Amino acid sequence: MTYTTLISTAQLQALQASGQPYMVFDCSFDLANPAAGRQQYTQAHIPGAVYADLDQHLSARHGAPGKDGQVHTAQTDQPASGGRHPLPSRERFAQWLSSVGFRNDMQAVVYDRQGCNFCGRLWWMLKWAGHDAVAVLDGGLQTWTALGGATSQGTEPAHFQSNFALHDSLRQLVSADEVEQGLAQAGHQTLIDARAPARYRGEVEPMDLVAGHIPGALNRPFTDNIALDGRFKPKELLRAEFEALLQDHDPATVVHQCGSGVSALPNLIAMEIAGFAPTKLFAGSWSEWCSNPARPVAKS
Repeated sequence: MTYTTLISTAQLQALQASGQPYMVFDCSFDLANPAAGRQQYTQAHIPGAVYADLDQHLSARHGAPGKDGQVHTAQTDQPASGGRHPLPSRERFAQWLSSVGFRNDMQAVVYDRQGCNFCGRLWWMLKWAGHDAVAVLDGGLQTWTALGGATSQGTEPAHFQSNFALHDSLRQLVSADEVEQGLAQAGHQTLIDARAPARYRGEVEPMDLVAGHIPGALNRPFTDNIALDGRFKPKELLRAEFEALLQDHDPATVVHQCGSGVSALPNLIAMEIAGFAPTKLFAGSWSEWCSNPARPVAKS
């Protein structure tokens, strides 16, 4: 069986016993303390899980300046987006997947401890790489352990190198220029901003140089998708909430964004759980948008 959005604890346990090839990824992270995610992984993780670090594996790595003060292309990845967490190239991402032994015939399962805030990035990136068999462990590690799932400590043995092959992207990436062009075309795009309301309104900005939001963007904090038990809200409730947010906007025009393209993804995944067709991602998000002072900024 293939899982493409969510997988429950019981379903993952059945997958583990089935003999079907799969790989589990722990994506736990803390923006305020980047080392904390790996520490959490070392303390407890699903047996066999590979650690996927937001900064090291799921973002572009920029080369350090050489003795001449210049950054040389041989030292750096060529990002696929801008912003504070630029996407790596699809080729660099495929190299990392191959290095941890992930294969095209495997089911991927991703989880974190932060309400899908970080594992959603790897879920989307695998779809972007053309791999559909990837699912979020609903409720993350907390639900897994609460329902009796086993955990391991320390590190895991390294996997043999594989040769993960890229295929046509299954999800669409939107650039800052495309978003800017969309502002001038009525009905062409509907931006959904996943940041907290105070950041969206421009009252505070702890991460970026400019406060505010992209003109016309709707606000839905990514945390609104998660129920009190830590799992995604039911399909029917999510659909009703997105319909109320969108009103007369066409769901097919939705482009998701946040501060740096990471926490936008729980909204994107929630829309798919709710039965909407796949929507687009502006991965550079607010951090890329506001880096150009010529781009318009709204506050409200």
